[in-house]
Amino acid sequence: MQGSSLTDEKYNGEFPPFQTDWEQCLAPHQNCLIAEQLDYDQVEMAEMAVTMKDQMNAEQSATFEEITQHAGDGQTFWLQGPGGTGKTFVYKALCAELCSQGKIVLCVASSGIAALLLPGGHMAHSTFKIPIPVHDTSTCNTPKNGLWAAMLKGVTLTIWDEATAQHCHCIEAVD
Repeated sequence: MQGSSLTDEKYNGEFPPFQTDWEQCLAPHQNCLIAEQLDYDQVEMAEMAVTMKDQMNAEQSATFEEITQHAGDGQTFWLQGPGGTGKTFVYKALCAELCSQGKIVLCVASSGIAALLLPGGHMAHSTFKIPIPVHDTSTCNTPKNGLWAAMLKGVTLTIWDEATAQHCHCIEAVD
């Protein structure tokens, strides 16, 4: 039989030492949601951003520069174009650029398929806790002082792919 008990000679009736530093894991200043958003290799992201910027056409490059210049200012940008024009490519480049600087980029989409194409992408309804059904007076169920709210306050850029596919009340509920 494998295993051990407190009666084994190696423990002398004492509890074995803990292998995990629980104080560090449960520290009040640790926000696991922020840590998850920052859990990437900044050097790798910087290399990816440089490579992607080199591959951009003039319009993509101008869009990229405009958005990175104003990221964190609270401005809204709409990237619109038919399929195949490189919108997702620009989104990925923006993520790589800002994440390489240690900033939080939140990527959401209106559908699960679109969310899979974005780095760390999630569906908008689950990310922002948008109620179903949504009405003109709906608000998102996010406590002001919770971990989720603290993470949202640290977001530099939110990329919402296919936002126009959402009902306007969804966007208003998040706002």
